[in-house]
Amino acid sequence: MEAEVKEKIVSIEKPHVEAPPDWQPVIMGILCNWCSYAGSDLTGTSRLQYPPNIRIIRVPCSSRVDPWFIIKSLQTSADGVLISGCHPGDCHYISGNYYARRRFLVTKRLLNFVGFHEDRIQFSWVSAAEGPKFAKVVTKVTEDIKKLGPLHLYKKENISQT
Repeated sequence: MEAEVKEKIVSIEKPHVEAPPDWQPVIMGILCNWCSYAGSDLTGTSRLQYPPNIRIIRVPCSSRVDPWFIIKSLQTSADGVLISGCHPGDCHYISGNYYARRRFLVTKRLLNFVGFHEDRIQFSWVSAAEGPKFAKVVTKVTEDIKKLGPLHLYKKENISQT
């Protein structure tokens, strides 16, 4: 049943368009202040290398990430979104990351249903002491988005050009 529905859905993304050779994806990183943002800071202070494609937004808790943040990021400028928070059970707000995990799964399924490729939206757990892990996560997300190519949405200004 689900396969039949997926076949009938028209993707919100334009058919694959060849990316210019120098194209680099823009990834919106929405990070929890207490763990993931501190992990990204540790990555920098440890002078670990990771792709510069990520634009970081710091939020108090990953449960604060509204699905609208993800949709608006993809609609305006981002080719992918990474949400990162504290490990389950380590949230500074007790159970915030559990709410975030549930919200993220529902949002990812919804965006996949309307036509976004599921790898454009990713979630990770990174603690403040995991700088090397943060660098690996950003590298992996960047590689995944590069494989997908630029996000060309059916926007009003793009429709007139096709």
